[in-house]
Amino acid sequence: MSHLEFDIVVIGGGINGCGIARDAVGRSYSVLLAEMQDLASGTSSASTKLIHGGLRYLEHYEFRLVRESLMEREVLWAMAPHIIWPLRFVLPHHRGLRPAWLLRLGLFLYDHIGGRELLPKTRTLDLTRDPAGKPLRRGYAKALEYSDAWVQDARLVALNARDAADRGAEILTRTKVTRLQHRDRGFLVELTDQETGQIREVTAKLVVNASGPWVDQVLRQSTGTNERHVRLVQGSHIVVRKLFDHDKCYIFQNKDNRIIFAIPYEDDFTLIGTTDRDFGGSPDRVQISGEEIAYLCAAASEYFERGITPGDVVWTYSGVRPLYDDGASMAQEATRDYVIKVDGTAQDGAIINIFGGKITTYRRLAESVLEKIEVVLGARGAAWTAGATLPGGDFPVQGFEALVSQLKKEAPDVPEATIRRLARNYGTRARQILGAKGELGRIFDADLGENEVDYLMDQEWARDVEDVLWRRSKLGLRFSPDKTAALTAHMKARLTARDRAGKSTSNSGYF
Repeated sequence: MSHLEFDIVVIGGGINGCGIARDAVGRSYSVLLAEMQDLASGTSSASTKLIHGGLRYLEHYEFRLVRESLMEREVLWAMAPHIIWPLRFVLPHHRGLRPAWLLRLGLFLYDHIGGRELLPKTRTLDLTRDPAGKPLRRGYAKALEYSDAWVQDARLVALNARDAADRGAEILTRTKVTRLQHRDRGFLVELTDQETGQIREVTAKLVVNASGPWVDQVLRQSTGTNERHVRLVQGSHIVVRKLFDHDKCYIFQNKDNRIIFAIPYEDDFTLIGTTDRDFGGSPDRVQISGEEIAYLCAAASEYFERGITPGDVVWTYSGVRPLYDDGASMAQEATRDYVIKVDGTAQDGAIINIFGGKITTYRRLAESVLEKIEVVLGARGAAWTAGATLPGGDFPVQGFEALVSQLKKEAPDVPEATIRRLARNYGTRARQILGAKGELGRIFDADLGENEVDYLMDQEWARDVEDVLWRRSKLGLRFSPDKTAALTAHMKARLTARDRAGKSTSNSGYF
């Protein structure tokens, strides 16, 4: 049993935990992050995958949250232009729901309170002439079109973790905090490897509880209190074969005052979501209900000429949002803003608890947490993340096509579609996969090569097929079930060889 001391132990390997770990280690704090499953295995890979201001939050007067979110769009795009890119959203006017003047007012605010510089402004569309009107049912004549952005959410988590590790943080995946005990002006933290059962103890001057849906459980573990702070809200999405050929997205109003999105997804599909319903089960057992599937199909069918049925659904995913319980009567009205609470002091050990939040504001949330950390541990460095790119994002914000062209020259034998996918996932680090020879290695299926799998295992903590196919990529949508055995065998053999050699990647998450 080893024993090490850290300034900060972060519990939770979602976007908030990894963002906090990255910011903190970049300010010269010693950091360990423990995630009991895989990175982004919960809420952070089950989002609608948008970097957005949250147009509907204006209706709930959450102006601070909307403004902060809008300001972050171009900041995050510049940090990671490979996994984040602009989208245009088409909002058809539906007579009988929100009036057109209200929508125009909301989008006027959207354009002007968030420091927009590169993203195009709102415009009005004539759906009888614009291609965006073609897939829609007759009767929708006018629409407003505005800007937001897309993010590969699970990859955003992995890249924050990778950058944190590159800067000196220790990242432990599949490692559960099984004991959290106040001790000597800090905490004794017991860590249990979920695969081997091996136990390790470390000390921390401060603990950050960024465990998402499990935040109340961790808080009870450290304080013994049974207070309830989070409201668990389930959000589910469906994926169908693509419903339209253009690259714009749709935002649809529903008669229950909710909205859903229909977004081009992985080239050949359309993503539709999300739902909002209170959740009372175990967060690791969330799955879409038949009622939710029917709701999303019916809501989309109100707008699309081609009706959508449950039989059209090729994949679903669900997540639990750990929203701060503000007493809202309806799930969709609960605040999406984050709340940070500090329990304890520097003298008896402080734990900082994160409630709520959204993927768009993770970086600002991390900066707010660091302000709390500085009160306890003292300041060691200035805020720095706004101008620092994530791994692979070190190219101009509007230079993606130039990167693709260069990679095509360096790897002429690799199909262009594959080059584009690698550039989207890894940016400039695609070169580490292609290597000096510009090759993919043995292909398992769906253009997934051995070099890419090895990279994900060595650099991004992937340990099994699900990590690779459904979080680090979405190739599971195309991967043949009968081809997973070879991929599984390769990954197991590589893990076994690495364990026998006693090797691990730098800060990779192995004891």
